[in-house]
Amino acid sequence: MKNDRWRTVTVLCIVFVIFLMCIPSSSRGSGFGIFTQGASALGQGAAVVAHSDYPEAIFYNPALISELQGTQLEVGTTLIFINRDFTSASTGATAETEDNVFFPSTFYVTHAFNKSLSAGLGVFNPFGLATTWPADWEGRYLSTKSELTTYNINPVVSYRITPRLSLAAGLDVVFLDATLENKIPSAAFGIPGPSFDVAQKFKGSGSGIGYNLGFLLNVNDAVSIGASYRSKVRIDADGDLSVSIAPQDIGGNAEIALPRQVSAGIAYKPTDRWILEMGMRWEDWSSFDQLKIEIPGQPPVIYARDWHETFSLNVGGRFRINDTYTINAGYLYGWNPIPDRTFEPAIPDSNTHLFCLGSEARFGMISVALGYAYQLQEERTKRTNRYGSAANGTYDTHAHLFGISLSYTL
Repeated sequence: MKNDRWRTVTVLCIVFVIFLMCIPSSSRGSGFGIFTQGASALGQGAAVVAHSDYPEAIFYNPALISELQGTQLEVGTTLIFINRDFTSASTGATAETEDNVFFPSTFYVTHAFNKSLSAGLGVFNPFGLATTWPADWEGRYLSTKSELTTYNINPVVSYRITPRLSLAAGLDVVFLDATLENKIPSAAFGIPGPSFDVAQKFKGSGSGIGYNLGFLLNVNDAVSIGASYRSKVRIDADGDLSVSIAPQDIGGNAEIALPRQVSAGIAYKPTDRWILEMGMRWEDWSSFDQLKIEIPGQPPVIYARDWHETFSLNVGGRFRINDTYTINAGYLYGWNPIPDRTFEPAIPDSNTHLFCLGSEARFGMISVALGYAYQLQEERTKRTNRYGSAANGTYDTHAHLFGISLSYTL
């Protein structure tokens, strides 16, 4: 019987990992970080660093898996509908990005070997973006398409040092695929005659390794403190640069540094039915100072970024109605990392409000969690900066996020 269970677990792992490797992702949070890594967490505004009942704790704070019993599986996805609008400062013309649906997805499994030692594995999309502007829009010489997809395979181990203190550590094995597209005026190539647009595209992939740590202190039966850390991951993406007027692609290399992250939270459980948490997240986006594409025999193409460190604050909680049903709510405010001097349409980020609701239902060994969030990004204006006056104007972004997670306890 035990062997049959583990064969089932193995098959589910393989099938879902293959499925996860085939999907694109989209950003939520500052920069191009993705924090929709579980429907229960989404419903609580990601305020789940000091408490969690699900294996999605691997992402938010792996030390929390010491609180999970037996063997538990969780799979989930989040449907993200993003709308970006642009209004030109010079002509008043408008443009909007293509209507696409993105679904970053997750797989987690945890196992408690005894009262002290637990281990787990997570597979998820920690970073991503997808912004596609019309081919003829005003900012086409800066960007027509930016797509980044990452996959993290994250094994973790958590150890309960004392009845109230747990520490965890894990390995981040990150795979990345990136596509960057824009137009170039034909005059830039010295082509005589009427000007026309030349399409340029870089497509590459690479991998990198980092690590993550977790901390959990149950101060007493009502208060717990949690914190987690993810290291910076450097990735060299090998790929090809293609230009529509060139006879063949050119091999190239792009350097990308994914930032360090620190999350912390304090949870308070006033009664057996209520859990409330407030927390913060720090991201070191200063690691993303430039995007450099190197072409053999040519000067490197450098896109200045000069991003800076940023914070977000969140509060959330859950109320257990009875042994079956729970309702969740949360709110997050995040500052964006992009200064005005390098703000551009490939990643038109701004300060973000996230309003969240959710629910959970538990039926024996099976749990279902649903989460919804409305993301409202504050209006952002591009003025003449390092990228010149192209695409100067106002950018508005909002998004709807619908999450679902299924959990099973063996």
